[in-house]
Amino acid sequence: MSPLVITLLIVVGIVILIVIGYINHMVENTKLEKARKKADLTDRIRRCGDLSETMPGQMVSPALKLLLTRLQLQLGESLQQLDKQDARLKARLEELRVLANLGEAIPVTNAPQKILSEAKAKEVRFQLEGLHGQIGRAAQEGLLAANDAKNWVKEIRDLLVQLHVEFFTNLGLQAVQEEQPRQARLAFERGVQYLQKQPDPARYQNQKQQLQAHLARANALVLETAQPQTNEPSELTEGLKSLDDDDLWKKKNIYD
Repeated sequence: MSPLVITLLIVVGIVILIVIGYINHMVENTKLEKARKKADLTDRIRRCGDLSETMPGQMVSPALKLLLTRLQLQLGESLQQLDKQDARLKARLEELRVLANLGEAIPVTNAPQKILSEAKAKEVRFQLEGLHGQIGRAAQEGLLAANDAKNWVKEIRDLLVQLHVEFFTNLGLQAVQEEQPRQARLAFERGVQYLQKQPDPARYQNQKQQLQAHLARANALVLETAQPQTNEPSELTEGLKSLDDDDLWKKKNIYD
């Protein structure tokens, strides 16, 4: 065998090895990308499901329930393309299709939840932030129209206001029941101040009037109190600064 033939065989062998290595690399990358997509879709489906099931009932409208159901369905159908043999996923998609076909007649079974503590208020706020994130991601991927996403961002802002109003109102009423009128007054004052800081305070005029009525009652009770109290509750004065200075809405939003 001539040296030229030997050289050609060596070169061909090297080329074959390179091609095999490249193919193996591409196959491995494809597997990893598929696994990454499956994990991401599974996580997003779980998050949407958790929001749909665990948000307080007073904040879940049929329209919101339907939105979360449709997002789960769309994400689940994408996941099914990656794993067509998943019988459990197939059954879940059938359930979601039945619910989605109900439109706004979809049942809302979420129980109302009392917002009476800073921890509970923060928990619900984190849920609203999570909802905001899911809507933004869905809009970026074309699962939700930009105009619909913009409307839902406004809806989430309203829900955030509702959260604060409920918290300050409930805390104030609880203080009234416990015969602590000064603490009640502070809670109602914080609620009124929060609404006054909103970009469109007129939008929440009814809630403001209700809080002002509670505040007037608390002021009257304070005047009837014989002994002044010097210590205000730390939960009211310090505990909710993180809620008042909500970072979510200070960030630039591409849908605004």
